[in-house]
Amino acid sequence: MSHAIVEKNVGLMAVLILLVVSVGGLVEIVPLFALSDTTEPAPGVHRYSALRLEGRDIYIREGCYNCHSQMIRPFRAETERYGHYSVAGESVYDHPFQWGSKRTGPDLARVGGRYSDEWHFAHLQNPRDVVPESNMPAYSWLSTARLTGDDTAAKMLALNVAIGATCPKCELYTEQDMANAQADVAGKTEAQALVAYLQGLGLASKQW
Repeated sequence: MSHAIVEKNVGLMAVLILLVVSVGGLVEIVPLFALSDTTEPAPGVHRYSALRLEGRDIYIREGCYNCHSQMIRPFRAETERYGHYSVAGESVYDHPFQWGSKRTGPDLARVGGRYSDEWHFAHLQNPRDVVPESNMPAYSWLSTARLTGDDTAAKMLALNVAIGATCPKCELYTEQDMANAQADVAGKTEAQALVAYLQGLGLASKQW
């Protein structure tokens, strides 16, 4: 009859649900902080260059992650189509990370080097020019919008704080990196930055 008492008392049920979820979450999450595979960069994974960092932010701004996940699950159908399954050490420099399982378009975790820069530029300009059956919208304005680099150094500083708190062995941006950041991206188009980001995705996995 004890379950009847819980079922009739909404407050008590809410407290017990919160307790169960909290304990379950702690049991699953806390051990991960002690595993180097989840807190250190995977072999060959490095921090973003200034241009790739701007490209990642454009990727997020335009909502690309809503249709393209970056998480290959360890199943045969997944790895045969996309390549080596995703590992936590690939995402230590991502805040926020681009995981997920929603795929209106293909997973992009291993897209780096699969197509030429020219292919990507044409794809962003009008996807149907290179993939006739594509339902992806065109992002033609990215080829004319230009970066100023005004906030790139600030983004690097923010990532230093986030990465330094969770990944002691990660590469942080130096003062010199931040001093050169604006010059590295100013005048580049947003399309160039986005393509630079995409072309680096998954390259490290070829070493595994």
